Amino acid sequence: MRSKVVESLANEGFLLDQEAEEFIMSQTAPLQFARRAISQLPYQPLVVTMRDLRTVVRVGALGDMAPSTEPPSIRRMGEVEVLKDVTSHTDCLASVEGFARYFQDRFASLRSLLLRRRDMAGALSIQRALDPHKLRGDGEVRIIGMVNEVRGTRGGEMVIDIEDGTGRCTVLVPKEHQAAKGSVLPDEVIGVVGKLARKDSKMILKELVRPDVPFSSGMECSDSTARVAFMSDVHVGSNTFLEGRWREMISWLREEAEGLDLRYIVIPGDCVDGVGIFPGQEEELVIEDVLDQYQALAEYLKDVPDDIRIVMQPGNHDMVRPAEPQPALCGEVAKLFDSNVMQVGNPAYLRIEGRTILSYHGKSFDDLVSGIKGLSYSEPLKAMEEMLKRRHLAPTYGGKTPFAPERKDYLVIDEVPDIFVTGHVHGAGVSFYNGVRLINASTWQDQTSYQRRLNFVPKPAKLILVHLGNGKPSIADF
Repeated sequence: MRSKVVESLANEGFLLDQEAEEFIMSQTAPLQFARRAISQLPYQPLVVTMRDLRTVVRVGALGDMAPSTEPPSIRRMGEVEVLKDVTSHTDCLASVEGFARYFQDRFASLRSLLLRRRDMAGALSIQRALDPHKLRGDGEVRIIGMVNEVRGTRGGEMVIDIEDGTGRCTVLVPKEHQAAKGSVLPDEVIGVVGKLARKDSKMILKELVRPDVPFSSGMECSDSTARVAFMSDVHVGSNTFLEGRWREMISWLREEAEGLDLRYIVIPGDCVDGVGIFPGQEEELVIEDVLDQYQALAEYLKDVPDDIRIVMQPGNHDMVRPAEPQPALCGEVAKLFDSNVMQVGNPAYLRIEGRTILSYHGKSFDDLVSGIKGLSYSEPLKAMEEMLKRRHLAPTYGGKTPFAPERKDYLVIDEVPDIFVTGHVHGAGVSFYNGVRLINASTWQDQTSYQRRLNFVPKPAKLILVHLGNGKPSIADF
């Protein structure tokens, strides 16, 4: 019985640690109990522990377990709900074990998304796929793995080493294959369809499958008449903060917001310029204390009409940990702001009048631009499409985007949003991908000396608006 339960769960992509295995086997119907408990988890771990089980079931006085009745915690401010962010849920373990746990959750979550795709039906674990006795008649297999390494050959082929919880596999991509002309990132999770070369157990790629977001026509019309506005990278405290343009925008809000039914503003990060973010920054600051910068920002936001709800999240310049996911600004900083300002983490899933918004500052642009052919800082919307294709906001570990090893990977795009917004690159743009409205929110900072050296020209002082009823965007340019 024990071996059958363990093998069945392993074939479904779940391993058990010893404590969880013993407890599951003590139940009346172990396999049914395990499947029911695992299906209720808000994440999908590769290795299921007793700690995982306790998040969805409660232990009775005699050691038996029943489904938990505790509702999930959703923070709310009027019509704004925070569906998911790391704030108040951080469970970071800064060790090798913690990072292993983090990547196991990432793999399990993205594997689950890939298994929903028709072209990955019947995917095997790598261990089973490499077993010659398990091969189909035509020798074709489907596997899902996390990319361990990508390299090229002298002949122009691409070689991808992937792994799962059961083993590793080398995938050879022929030079004429479309995938060889693209980019595969370390640590992204992919599906592979191909045939095994029997002499060396390599897989010859036939098709590379990514989780991607399914195609839809976009937001169905609702009866909402409200609009939400997006602004990013305010950088209060910098000598390049565009105070004059900001005041023009505030005057416009006071005159036009009511007529437009503009009820919400979302600010995805870099609210202030911060202190010590880059060498020589002190020479470009007009406010040298970071708390004074937040105090100044709070005063600027007081000029926004009182009936507009403001949602503010941190970025890499803000006073939170640099590692993502970042919790919301809190404590003495949060107390500086009026009650119409809601602090959320980075990234955050929001629901506003029935619409799901994924808001992410966008630090991973730095890694995507250097890792994917054809991307540039001047076209951030294309980088956002690559995030959606991979269903992850920051696929690669070890680059310019630091990660906090949380138990759950909050950077997985597990729910398809109606609106996906980023900042960071000081651009401004609106696009559409497979039904998702893409927005790169504008900055309120003029060109910096660093940007001047790189010949990068920002697109500042633009307020991007989206109608929550019909999804149509518009831009107010200041």
